[in-house]
Amino acid sequence: MKHMLASTCLLAGLAGFAMPGMAMADCGTVTLTVHNVQSAEVLTYVDKFILEEGYGCTVETVPGDTVPTTTSMVEKGDPDVSSETWVDLLPEIVPRGIEQGKIVFGAPALPDGGVQGLWIPKYLADAHPDIKTIDDALKHPELFPDPEDSSKGVIFNGAQGWGATVVTAQLFKAVGGADKGFNLLDPGSAAGLDGAIAKAYERKEGFITYYWAPTALLGKYEMVMLQIPGQHDPAEWKRCNTVSECPDPKVNPWPTDKVMTVLTKSFADRAPKEVMDYFNKRGWSNATVGKLMAWQTENQATGEEGAKHFLEESKDLWSQWVPAEVAEKVQAAL
Repeated sequence: MKHMLASTCLLAGLAGFAMPGMAMADCGTVTLTVHNVQSAEVLTYVDKFILEEGYGCTVETVPGDTVPTTTSMVEKGDPDVSSETWVDLLPEIVPRGIEQGKIVFGAPALPDGGVQGLWIPKYLADAHPDIKTIDDALKHPELFPDPEDSSKGVIFNGAQGWGATVVTAQLFKAVGGADKGFNLLDPGSAAGLDGAIAKAYERKEGFITYYWAPTALLGKYEMVMLQIPGQHDPAEWKRCNTVSECPDPKVNPWPTDKVMTVLTKSFADRAPKEVMDYFNKRGWSNATVGKLMAWQTENQATGEEGAKHFLEESKDLWSQWVPAEVAEKVQAAL
């Protein structure tokens, strides 16, 4: 009897040691989409590292993009996870997928949303705390001199071909920018816009520019977004703010885009609760991912390298997404 009790205790002890590994093995194979967008790519590789090293998952990555990936998830149930999806860009696919029980949301990938608007350098905002809105800024063209005509103020528009470029031009028309002493500068291309911003910022000059977050550029150059009065009006946005030929645009702020983690319902049903707890909690701010993307750009780093840099430097953030024992495994793997 004594030997049987000892053997039983030994087996129980071994089982206790084996259970965490067995639990992690239940995770199985997870397919993650690597979007051709820097912020989405690096978040996917953060997920990959944590799922593999913290939860024992076998992770496969596949290339994708917002529309084809989400469509495939709804219609084919594959891939399992899209770490960052701008769901407002898919007004038909996403609601249909949710309604039919094909996809579910995890936590917001970007809790503060994807944002667009007009921005001014932080050094100018700090020096002139009274400038908070677009109307405040338009009262002072002298603070935002046009590099080609210093008697006028300047607003840098987006690149040719961008939908946001039309919106900015329509907003300029709606606020009477020309009548208030401003020019709307056409940078010609994305590189031209980034170059104009970088040149003015390095010289500590004043300017107003269209841009969006999260981006590497706003991670490198601290900017403050000007407030645009009123509530976003979707009907007016469609009628005139996005139509270049419309003669009578009204002042209408950009919407804040919802940026979610999207999972197939089949994966959410089969995944261990601990893994779903992670996806239902994980998310980071525009400022966090913007600075990370700036580091990647400056160091010509890949998404995988950016993910490891984040995990090495920001344990205080990512450790909030996982239990302590998972955090220890991830930290040890680094």
